[in-house]
Order: sequence, then structure tokens, then C-alpha cells
Amino acid sequence: MLQYAARLATALTTAGALLLTASADASAGAIGTTPVKTFDYSVGGMTVKVPTGCLFTHVIRGSGRRITYQNAGVDCAFVGALSSGFCNWRIDFTYGDTRNRTYRTSRGRTHNECKIDPMRNNSPQTLPRYGEACAHLYVNGLRRVSQCHSITK
Repeated sequence: MLQYAARLATALTTAGALLLTASADASAGAIGTTPVKTFDYSVGGMTVKVPTGCLFTHVIRGSGRRITYQNAGVDCAFVGALSSGFCNWRIDFTYGDTRNRTYRTSRGRTHNECKIDPMRNNSPQTLPRYGEACAHLYVNGLRRVSQCHSITK
């Protein structure tokens, strides 16, 4: 339990440090966190319950339409850290235009194992247009949580 609380504290401290050490050039970044709502799902005939206490975080860095770093993952603490985790999970990154139309999806690999802290990085890239960059966590084929950032001039 203390290990997961320490991980959460480290993640929040790192996020704060990133915001405070932003360079003076035209680069930009965003960090957003969304709580994972409680849900049940079935794996191999067994019901798995994901309790409260998990957060889905999406980090993005770059300049304009150029993304130099992107990561998304789950951190759980308290009761959430005691669960069996997320089974049959994947993380997708999607990109949409200013009219809210998705034009690109980077679909993650489905991981059949159960993991308490699923995470994925995405490759650097330059987007063809401004709009929105999102990360989505799927568990057992269903989207469970999303976190998005605006990509603007």
C-alpha cells in the first residue's frame, strides 16, 4: 500500500516539476488526470471489480502541431492498489480536428495479462492539423476512461 502511495506522490511531484521547468522557447506541454470510475468486468468466467482510487494520466509535450513526447497510464492508490488490476487492456491515442472529427488513431496492443499500472508511450509525430489529442484506456474491449488535450496555435 505504501509503495502505491509513494508512486502516486512521485508522479504528482514529477508533473509539478515539469510544469515549473518549462523552457522559454515555443514548446508547450500538458498533463491531465481523470479518475477511473468503478466498474466490473468478466475474465475467464470470473468477475473482476476495479474499485475507486485509480487515475488515468495523459502527458503530452511539443510545439504547435509537433508532438515530441506522449505517454498515458494508470496509477492506483489506496483500495485501487489492492485490486487485481486491468486485464485485457490497451491504450489508444486519437487525434481529432477542430470540428471534433477523429482523423488518426494509434491503436495500442491488447495485453492479455492483468496489470495494476498499465502504461504506453507513443512515437513523436507532426499532426496535419490543429484540434485535440486524446488517450483512451480500454479494458476487455470497452473504453473505460479518456483524457484529452487541445492542440492549438
